[in-house]
Amino acid sequence: MLLRDPIHGDIELSPLEAGLLDLPVMQRLRGVKQLGTACLVYPGALHTRFDHSIGVCAVAHRMVEGLRRAGCAVSAEQEAAVGAAALLHDVTHVPFGHTLEDERRLFARNDKGSRLGALLAGELGDALERVGLREVVAGLLGAAPLVSPRWMQDMVSGAVDADLLDYLRRDSFFAGLSHDYDDRIFRAFAIRDDRLVVRLVKHGMDRPDARSEILRVLRLRYFLTERVYYHHTKVVAGAMISKAVEQAVDHGVLGEADLLELNDWTLLDRLIHSGVAGAATLARKVQVRDLLKRGYVVSARSVPQDVREEWVARLHHGRSERARLERQIAAALGIAFEDVVLYCPALTVMKEAAVPVEVSRGLAFLDDPGDEAHAEIRALQDRYAGLWRFFVFVPDAVTGAAAALCGELFGLPSEHRDRGAPGA
Repeated sequence: MLLRDPIHGDIELSPLEAGLLDLPVMQRLRGVKQLGTACLVYPGALHTRFDHSIGVCAVAHRMVEGLRRAGCAVSAEQEAAVGAAALLHDVTHVPFGHTLEDERRLFARNDKGSRLGALLAGELGDALERVGLREVVAGLLGAAPLVSPRWMQDMVSGAVDADLLDYLRRDSFFAGLSHDYDDRIFRAFAIRDDRLVVRLVKHGMDRPDARSEILRVLRLRYFLTERVYYHHTKVVAGAMISKAVEQAVDHGVLGEADLLELNDWTLLDRLIHSGVAGAATLARKVQVRDLLKRGYVVSARSVPQDVREEWVARLHHGRSERARLERQIAAALGIAFEDVVLYCPALTVMKEAAVPVEVSRGLAFLDDPGDEAHAEIRALQDRYAGLWRFFVFVPDAVTGAAAALCGELFGLPSEHRDRGAPGA
C-alpha cells in the first residue's frame, strides 16, 4: 500500500501493516484528533491518531535504515515487528485521551492499563498471530513480557523514539508553526549494549553537530509544550470535557470500555444525550466554544515546590478532594457545580532529556552532569518544569469573585488579571 503523507511524503506499508491498518480498531483512530481540543486555538490542528500512527510507522522504518547504515544488524523479522508495533502504538487511545488520563486521572494511561490486552484477544491479536508476531508486538507495547531486544522497544517507546520524531513535525506543521528538526538525526542512531542510543561521537571524537541536533529536538519539544500543549484555551476545553466524562462515569452511564468504541464527536454526542445534566451542559458548551474562563491561576513562579507537590498529591491524584473543593467554590460563588473546574496537572518533567547517548568516554545519558551540554539541558528542563499552571475555571461573570475566593482558599493571590482590571 502506498500512501501520500503531508509530513513524510510517500509512505509504503507492507502487506502486514496494510492489513493492520484496515482493522476497525485502527480505523476508529480517524475520528480521534491527535491534539484534542487544540483546534480551538489552532484551527488547522485537525490531524488524527490515525495519521500519526502511519507516520510513526514510517519513522520507525527510517530509523532502522539509519541503524543499518551505521553497521548495526537488524533482521527483516525485527524490522517487521518494530513497524507493526509503531503502527499500533496508539491503538488504545480514547477520545481526548491525554486529558482524561494524564490531567484528570479518570482512567489508567492508554499504555499502562488493560485495554491493549483486551484488543489483542480479538481480531487484532489474530492478525498478528497469523504472522507469528503477537507475543513480540505485545511485549514491545508493554502488554506482555518483553521477548525482543531492548533496543527494539526503545524505538517504539523510548526517550527519543519514532513517536516523538513524528509528532514533533506533525503537530508543528498542522498548528502552522515553522519549527522543525534536521533529518541528520536519523544518521545518529546506533545500538550499544542492547539499547538504542544517539551517537555523539565519531572516530573517537565527540560530535558537536550531533549534540546540537538532539538539543534542537528537545527545544522543539519545549516549544510545542509551551505554545500548543499547555495553551490555556486547549486546557480549559479539555478540562471541561474531562469533568463531563467524570460526571457521566459517576452516574454509571459511561465506562472506560465505551470509550474504545467512540471518537471525538460521538463522545460529545454521548455526553449531551447522557441524561446527566452537568455532563450535557459542559459538552454542549465545548461544542459551541462557549468556554469557562480563568478565575484563578498560579504557576511554578509563585507556588513553592513543596506546595506544588502537596497540591498534586491531593488534587491531581485525589478525585474526591478535587470534587469537594469544586463544590465548595461553586457554593460560595452561587453557581452550578459543573461551572467550576479545578485543573491541577502533574509536575512537568522533560523525560526526553534522559536519552541514552554514546560519547567519547562511553555510554551515558544526555542529562548526565558530566555532559558538556549539561548546563543548557538543565536550563531547558527548568524552563519546562516552569510551565506548570494551576487553574480554577469559572464563568466569565464570576472571575473576579473567584480570584478573591481562591486567593484566600489556597493562600496565594491569582497571577491572572482580567483584561479590564486596573493595571492589566
